[in-house]
Amino acid sequence: MLQQQTALSKIQNQIATGKRIRTPADDPAAAVHILELERALQEAEQLRTNADMAKNRLSLEEQSLQDVSRLLDRVRELAIQANNAPIDMDDRRMIATELRERLKELVNIANRRDANNEFLFAGYATQTQPFSAGPTGIVYAGDQGNRVLQVGPNHRVADSHSGFDVFLNIPEGNGTFVLRAAATNTGSGVLGAGSVIDRAAWSNAADDYTIHFTSDDGEYEILDSGGNVVTTGQYVEHSAIEFNGIKFELTGMPAQGDRFEVARSRSEDIFTTLQSLIDTLEGTTASNQALFNSNIAQTLQQLDIAQEHFLQIRADIGARLSGLEAAEAAREDRNLELKRMKSELEDLDYAEAVTRMYQQLAGLQAAQASYMQIAQLSLFNWFK
Repeated sequence: MLQQQTALSKIQNQIATGKRIRTPADDPAAAVHILELERALQEAEQLRTNADMAKNRLSLEEQSLQDVSRLLDRVRELAIQANNAPIDMDDRRMIATELRERLKELVNIANRRDANNEFLFAGYATQTQPFSAGPTGIVYAGDQGNRVLQVGPNHRVADSHSGFDVFLNIPEGNGTFVLRAAATNTGSGVLGAGSVIDRAAWSNAADDYTIHFTSDDGEYEILDSGGNVVTTGQYVEHSAIEFNGIKFELTGMPAQGDRFEVARSRSEDIFTTLQSLIDTLEGTTASNQALFNSNIAQTLQQLDIAQEHFLQIRADIGARLSGLEAAEAAREDRNLELKRMKSELEDLDYAEAVTRMYQQLAGLQAAQASYMQIAQLSLFNWFK
């Protein structure tokens, strides 16, 4: 009867919990497999947590870069407004005042934090404020690292971009070379757009060059970084100067001694671009109007390059978010399969269990009835 009662109690507990295996003794092999499946499900839950963290940080970064793009649209609008002829020096200084506020706003965006109070654009140094004002401009205190989180069995994703990659490492000029007018120029020559017409020729001769005008009638010589004359020519107003696979346009007429630099594109941080624009607006007088126009033209080109740079980063963020969605779908499918396998091993077949319970109950009742009969017998009953 005790064995029958124990077996019945076990079945009743299984029905109450819905679990076929309540202790490893019930089915040692299946219990081990269930533990492995539970561990896999716990790992999947951690991967989901990582993916949510990465998704949140990347979404915040995308919003920040969207705000930067809107801010730069306003900066570009102000630069064009300042370059209009009716604008006088007082108007330009007023525009410069607004640009200073836009620069502060840009620094605030670059110092944004996530929901965990960690800086978005500090690289690995998430507890360190990445950008602050220094003696020579905005300085970066973060690093160039990108924190990577595992979001799938074989899938890892960076949850942000470093401040160096986003705000500092922006190509100069048109991405191949950058143009600059010397601050000492006195002529009316204004730099226009520059472009590459033969990339192979430029790649073979890439260097920093100086176009030096040797007369007031447009004669010039082009010097390399070592001061050697590469070529000479005669500039005609409103025409382009071409050499070594590149060309750039000029308007107006440079004076003797005027210089224009053509340098290989390196990088310029967006804070320097805004500060240079502010300096141009606050330091320009009527005597260097051509220099002012050249500086504004190059600033506008640099703003366009910066906008393209931010769009590329936003595209990378979009790709990462898309990858996270794909990883989430794959993770959910795998979780369903793991739960199904665990259920097959662990969950109870109620119909089969109820049948066994009634069989066990009938056996117990039969044992109890037999016991009652036997318990009433005495020694004398055996000799009847």
